[in-house]
Amino acid sequence: MDLSLLYYSALIMAGLTSFVTVWGCLPLDNWWVRGVEFPRIQILVLGLLSWAGMLCFFSEWGMWQWFIFIVLTLSMLFQLYMVLPYTLLWKSEVQSAKDLPGALQIKIMVSNVLTPNPHKQKLIDLVNEHEPDILITLESDKKWEEALEVIEPDYPYTVKIPLDNLYGMHLYSKIELIDPTIHYLMIDDIPSIHTQLQLTDTRRIWLYCMHPMPPSPTEAEKSTTRDAELLMVGRHIQENKQTAILAGDLNDVAWSRTTRRFHRVSGLLDPRIGRHFINTFHVKYPFLRWALDHIFHSTCFTLVDIKRLPSIGSDHFPVLTILQYEPAESARQQQNAPQAEETDIEETKDKIKEGKEEGSKVSKEHAKTQTEEDKAQIEKDNAQTASKGASSSQQSVRS
Repeated sequence: MDLSLLYYSALIMAGLTSFVTVWGCLPLDNWWVRGVEFPRIQILVLGLLSWAGMLCFFSEWGMWQWFIFIVLTLSMLFQLYMVLPYTLLWKSEVQSAKDLPGALQIKIMVSNVLTPNPHKQKLIDLVNEHEPDILITLESDKKWEEALEVIEPDYPYTVKIPLDNLYGMHLYSKIELIDPTIHYLMIDDIPSIHTQLQLTDTRRIWLYCMHPMPPSPTEAEKSTTRDAELLMVGRHIQENKQTAILAGDLNDVAWSRTTRRFHRVSGLLDPRIGRHFINTFHVKYPFLRWALDHIFHSTCFTLVDIKRLPSIGSDHFPVLTILQYEPAESARQQQNAPQAEETDIEETKDKIKEGKEEGSKVSKEHAKTQTEEDKAQIEKDNAQTASKGASSSQQSVRS
C-alpha cells in the first residue's frame, strides 16, 4: 500500500474537519452554514481518524502540518465540548424517577410518520404495545388520520391538523385537554398545538407540540423562522412561569446554538443530558443520524425512561419518554437548569422579529405556490373533462 496516500488522506480529512468546524461558527442563518451543526458526532469521528492518521507520520511534519494539527485539535475539542453533555460522562440534568407507590407518570410518544409512508399499522402496533398517554404524530395527513381512527376509543381527546405539505400534526391523548389551540406562529401553513393537560383534579400543565420548517436547500433558505418559533415559545413559557412539556420534531439538534439558547431562555430541562444520544433521523443511514425529535420539560418532572422505538417505515424513529410528576424535586432540579443571560434575552427578541419578517415572506411564497398548483390542477381537471366529453360525442356520432 502507498503510505503517502494515507498521509495525504489524513491531511485532507484534517483540513476538512477544521474548515467545517470554523464554518459552522459563522453568525449566519443560511442553511449552508447552519447545516453543519447537525453532524457533530460524524465530524468528531472523522477528526479522530485524521488526528490518528497524522500522528502516524509525525516524523514528516513541517510548519503547515503543525498548523493543521493544532487547528484540528482545537476543532475536535470544540466538537467534543458540544456533544459530551449527551453522554454518561456528563452530569444528568434530570434526575431518575424515584420508586414511589402511586406516583403520577406521563408516557409520551412522538413520531414523525413521513406522509407517504404506507406502513401505518406499524405505528398502530407500537401504540398498542406501549400504550402511551399522549401520542404526537408529525407529517400526518388525512390518510394517516383515517388509519389512526382505530386507536381513538382509547384516546378520547384529540387535535387533528391533516395537511399534505409535510407539516400535518395530530395529538391523541388519554389525559383531558383544556382549551387546545392551533397556532401558526411564523408561517401560515406550518402549525403548532398549544394546550393544557388536566394532570390531576387540581393541577394543569402546558403541552406544546411543534414541527418548524428546517433550513435546507429543498425547504427554507434560512433557519430564521425555525429559530424564532422555538425561541418565541421558550420565552412565553418562562415569562408566564408555566409548568410545561415541549415535544416534537424541532428540525434541529440539541447542541445547536438555537436549541441551547431555547434551553436557557425557557428554563426547561433536557432529559438526554448526562445519559445518551437518541438519534432519530435518518433511519436508512446509520452513520448519518442525529437527534431531530426532542422533549423538554419543567423541573417538577423526573425521568423514568426515554428510548428510541423500532422503525415504522418513516425516515424518523419514534421516541418514547416516560416522565414522573415529582414536584418535591423542583427546587433541586432547578439548580441544574441553565440560566439565560442578558445577551440571550436580547438576541431572542431580535430573532423573533427577524422570524416574523422572514415568515411573512415565506408565507407569501407558499401561498403563491399553492395558487399555481391549484390552477394547474383545475386546468388538468378541465382538460380531462373536455377529453371525456369529446370521447362521448364521438361515440354518440358513431352510434
